[in-house]
Amino acid sequence: MIDKHLAQFANKHFGQNFLKNESIIHQIIQAMPDDDLKVVEIGPGLGDLTKELVRVRNVTAFEVDKRLCEHLKNTFESSLKKGELVLECGDVLERWGERGLMDEPYHLIANLPYYIATNIILKALKDPNCQSILVMVQKEVAVKFSAVPGQKAFSALSVLAQTAGKATLCFEVEPEAFVPPPKVTSAVLLIEKARTEKSESFESLLRVAFQQPRKKLSKNLIAAFSKDKVAKLFEKLELDPNIRPHEAETSIYHHLHNELKKDILDGQQSKQRKQRTKFKQPGS
Repeated sequence: MIDKHLAQFANKHFGQNFLKNESIIHQIIQAMPDDDLKVVEIGPGLGDLTKELVRVRNVTAFEVDKRLCEHLKNTFESSLKKGELVLECGDVLERWGERGLMDEPYHLIANLPYYIATNIILKALKDPNCQSILVMVQKEVAVKFSAVPGQKAFSALSVLAQTAGKATLCFEVEPEAFVPPPKVTSAVLLIEKARTEKSESFESLLRVAFQQPRKKLSKNLIAAFSKDKVAKLFEKLELDPNIRPHEAETSIYHHLHNELKKDILDGQQSKQRKQRTKFKQPGS
């Protein structure tokens, strides 16, 4: 059981809400991919999920709160000595390099603080060694990542998740399952990755396409590309001129990117040149 005395001191700065419901913990374990890959847990907190994870996998846990790190070292002294658990104390985002978080394939599992959830998921999507993402997040975030074309929640996040593989909202979790209870409903999200794609130009296109999600897709694109080019492109791809961003399939965004990639890259290079010129010293 969770140490309730310690739980009452949950650090608001880190957005800590400790999962106390054993049934939910077991559901998370059951949702894990069935293989022998290492598990990375972000934000183990008091270690209740960690206790179950180390029974079935080798675990590397990242905890930013120094106070909780000391608690985890004491709680998992035996597992740490046996090598079943590796505890990394520090900010996981600072450890996440260009080549990824780990140097071997792994599955990510986490009860993520809401303020960094989207950032962590996007990092994992781009990490070639991350094979799946199983995370507890705010329900709204889970809905955005798991939405399909035609649903109003379908967004740039949905496109990125579908590009990587399959996203599923596994189940919802009510506030009462946590100490202290958050003010919103949570949900467990599973993204099973089939590929890893890192493309700044594709992300730039999505930012433009979904900038005003209730407007026509063509109108959003015209804000960054010529009206004539957008019209010709819609005709070439046989797209309805009235289609909204959430109505277009993920494949459509990849077709648009393939056609507009050069314009996007040229625009990024032009912006970089202007920034260099702006900061160039007079007479240099």
